[in-house]
Amino acid sequence: MAIAPASDPLISRTSAASALVSRSMSRLPRLQRAEAAEIPPNRPSQNVAQPVNSVATPVRLSEPIAAAPSPAPPLLLAPTTPPSSIRPQSGAQQYQQRWAALQLGLTYTRMAADSFHPQWATATQQPTYEQWVSLLGNEARAMAAGQGSNRLSVLVGDSISQWFPVEQLSRDRFWLNQGISGDTSAGVLRRLSLFQNTRPTEIHLMVGINDLRRGASNADLLSNLSQIMQQLRQDHPQAQILVYSILPTRLPALPPERIYDINQNLEAIARQQKVAYVDLQRFFAEETSGILRHDLTTDGIHLSRQGYALWQWAIGYLTQPPQAIALDRQG
Repeated sequence: MAIAPASDPLISRTSAASALVSRSMSRLPRLQRAEAAEIPPNRPSQNVAQPVNSVATPVRLSEPIAAAPSPAPPLLLAPTTPPSSIRPQSGAQQYQQRWAALQLGLTYTRMAADSFHPQWATATQQPTYEQWVSLLGNEARAMAAGQGSNRLSVLVGDSISQWFPVEQLSRDRFWLNQGISGDTSAGVLRRLSLFQNTRPTEIHLMVGINDLRRGASNADLLSNLSQIMQQLRQDHPQAQILVYSILPTRLPALPPERIYDINQNLEAIARQQKVAYVDLQRFFAEETSGILRHDLTTDGIHLSRQGYALWQWAIGYLTQPPQAIALDRQG
């Protein structure tokens, strides 16, 4: 299949987008492989976000699971998987890469970080928010059609979720990344229907820092997060829903005391909603100041590879079978 060169400008191509989705759907059996290939790139398109079909009523209620990881994470000297020196460095590049994967009926989260490099290497034009929503909706529909009996985890949130390194995602399941850089809790709430037809085993939610940076009140943020939890439980009663604490930052405008107060209330809401609350703040914060540890961030907000390794550890611990978690606690 020919892929347009990445140096071409973004242009309107609704018919091409429709053909792209049709071609990807026809090749979705590839997603059912136990071990998928590696990730590719492509180019943005200006097709408008498409509606997602409704899903049938879920079968059973989900049960809350263990709410906090082991009190002693492993020493994080470096991620176990060495980083690729060639990987998307901007939203424009990652967007094109993910469209290329979709064109071939592949799931980008199981592919190498440098896949399709010639197609996205020179990409500079940033996709719009609507284009990201469209891409994520198409990826979710592809996953729903091709998941088969494979285990599926979904990441939901903002740029911290979007840029989770693919090589640090567990290979024992499929991953659907529903993060959009700069998004808020209100944006996430509006687009939960994008992956409504998928059958996840776990859903990992972390969002809220952009709300605070844009001046949202604690009450408005917590209200949105409560609605998100409620909707996720309704749409995915079979899934373990893990709501992560808002991470501290190194920004003076967002003091750790405010983050801590929000997280205390978030934990109470999660308990009311019967979903798991995961307190990462205690691992990511410096002991004395409470701000984000410098070794876990690249700019005071976003995570470094060490930061993602710590989050990866928490995900791996919490999504063990319940009996394994119980044994670990007894030991």
